[in-house]
Amino acid sequence: MRVLLIGGGGREHALAWRLVRDGADVIAAPGSDAIAELARTAAIDPAGTGELIELARRERVELAVVGPEQPLVDGLADALRAAGIPTFGPSAAAARLEGSKADAKAFMRRHEIPTAAAELVRDPADLSAALRRFSQPPVVKADGLAAGKGVTVASSFAEAEQAARACLERDRFGAAGRQVVLEQRLTGQEVSLFAITDGTRFALLAPAQDHKRLGDGDAGPNTGGMGAYAPAPVFDSDVRERALASIVAPTLAGLRAEGRPFVGVLFVGLMIDADGLPQVIEYNCRFGDPETQAQMFGLRTPLLGTLVDAAHGQLRDDELVGDPAAVVGMAAAGYPDTPGRGDVIPDLAEVTGLLWCFCSPWLSLPLLGPVM
Repeated sequence: MRVLLIGGGGREHALAWRLVRDGADVIAAPGSDAIAELARTAAIDPAGTGELIELARRERVELAVVGPEQPLVDGLADALRAAGIPTFGPSAAAARLEGSKADAKAFMRRHEIPTAAAELVRDPADLSAALRRFSQPPVVKADGLAAGKGVTVASSFAEAEQAARACLERDRFGAAGRQVVLEQRLTGQEVSLFAITDGTRFALLAPAQDHKRLGDGDAGPNTGGMGAYAPAPVFDSDVRERALASIVAPTLAGLRAEGRPFVGVLFVGLMIDADGLPQVIEYNCRFGDPETQAQMFGLRTPLLGTLVDAAHGQLRDDELVGDPAAVVGMAAAGYPDTPGRGDVIPDLAEVTGLLWCFCSPWLSLPLLGPVM
């Protein structure tokens, strides 16, 4: 089967590796030097909708898989489907769960999905009063897409105010930060839950945990993810049952009821409290990065058939079986704010085992060699 994989980062490299192992003929757009070792690549930007459709038609693509969130929020999956190309990825309307945190919060309130209390702030003049309504420093989230860097887990009210004003007054994240969500801070263990879905039925990938802070000891700024492992032990059978019943099933049902069924991978960021009760931290509309690297390495169930079934509305409720796996991230100096580019990682031949190294801009390299 010929698959068009859209994207070129570490997540797409992991997906390409898995799909090729499943027997797919993969074309990645734009791909990367690393992906080119596995599959064909085409130098087309994910924003180039017309060029991607032309490529898919010319190559007689049987399935398009959209990796990054921005093209999904911008409606790429809608355009591909309208052109008659079977597509794994949600519509723009469904992808607003990730594209707007304010939209996601309103959706959860409408459908009684457990999540933290929150306030939306658009006007800097309203910020001080909004902060005073929290008993503890809130988490500050830019409303729109900010490449995983738009969240500040503030340790003080002063830090929360500074982060919010950086968005509202100093355009730190541009249009994505023109409004911010202040959210009650939840405590417990975070879990990344991934449900591949055709809009009604779903199949679960191994639940994962990623490390978001830049430094050891949970220090430094939030990043797009410095490493991950799967499965997460905290996601036991009791937590699983609660999460599916109170979060995943009502989310999919709510989207169907609102006329925006979700076809793709619903990525739910969960906080599991000390009593094993899950709440939603955020929704994402695509595979995670770096969680996907660990999940694809450990996966034993073929992925390709599951994606095809989801794209055609023929998915069976299931779980994708996998072995434990982990990934550790490498980042260029200055990441996440102003990462350097073009640095060389020396002595790769001296690294042992299969290791995913991903550095700005999230290029993954599978490495083999002797131990040092």
